[in-house]
Amino acid sequence: MEDFSGYIAADELYDGPFCILSIVDNRRHKRIIYEVLDHAPTCQDIQRFFGRFAAILKQRQLTLSGITTDASPLYPAPITEVFGSVPHQVCEFHTIAELNKAVLRSLAKMRKIMTAKLPRLPRGRPTRKMKKAVRLHKRKLNRICDLFDHRYLFVQHELTPGEKKTLHRITRGLPQLRSLREIVNEVYRLFDRRCSSETALAKLAQLRRRVRRFKAIGRTLQKLFSPNLEKTLVFLDDSLLPSTSNAVERGNRRHRKMQKSVYRVRSKEHISHRIALDMQRDAQMPKRIRTTATLHLERVG
Repeated sequence: MEDFSGYIAADELYDGPFCILSIVDNRRHKRIIYEVLDHAPTCQDIQRFFGRFAAILKQRQLTLSGITTDASPLYPAPITEVFGSVPHQVCEFHTIAELNKAVLRSLAKMRKIMTAKLPRLPRGRPTRKMKKAVRLHKRKLNRICDLFDHRYLFVQHELTPGEKKTLHRITRGLPQLRSLREIVNEVYRLFDRRCSSETALAKLAQLRRRVRRFKAIGRTLQKLFSPNLEKTLVFLDDSLLPSTSNAVERGNRRHRKMQKSVYRVRSKEHISHRIALDMQRDAQMPKRIRTTATLHLERVG
């Protein structure tokens, strides 16, 4: 805690019947405190866990400047109860991922409608009179296949000139899909650090009004009306507050990777011991880096 930045990220990791609660310094990427539960966490468990961390801060006379979590409903009430009015940032990555899933579901629904409208062809070799209908059928089928092969273009953050040209080609005659891509562009513009949260909220209100006008799209993009989206824009008012909870997610991924090679880490005691070893590894990281740099310098001579 000697180099505590004041910004933390909290998350829960489920492992069979167990659940690991973790708090990580969101700027130093160091796990600070953890707890292994033998049941699914509740708001009371989260509040007790945060209370332990608040006692550590009080003992060392440290202050908390911001908290980043995912969009789980477990966190808002305990954070308000324990830390009061500390800024609560919902992870930008999780929010955008949910919106992208909704966009891809909308695109899949459109492909399904287009497939249902394809004209049915008689079985067997087409006659001379049917060749025109066959060409039309093949052209429409290729359009549906292109929408599937290039579906990533509807959610990708930045597009190259070639990708923009491809997107314009496969959406020719489909204005609703072009509007869908424009809405995605507006969503990405919300998270521009050059503007304040007040400006971003005004853009969000305008975007929501626009989505309501598109009935077919509005039903699939209900995530835009979630109250968590406002909490995703909290980081715009604090240049030091990280917008994602990648610091704690990195530790969770390391734990998953460790379990593949150490399969016995499944009991509550073993899980706790392995996380303690992982914290010791983080504590020794600066010394290892200095040792490695010294060895390289000696080798170079």
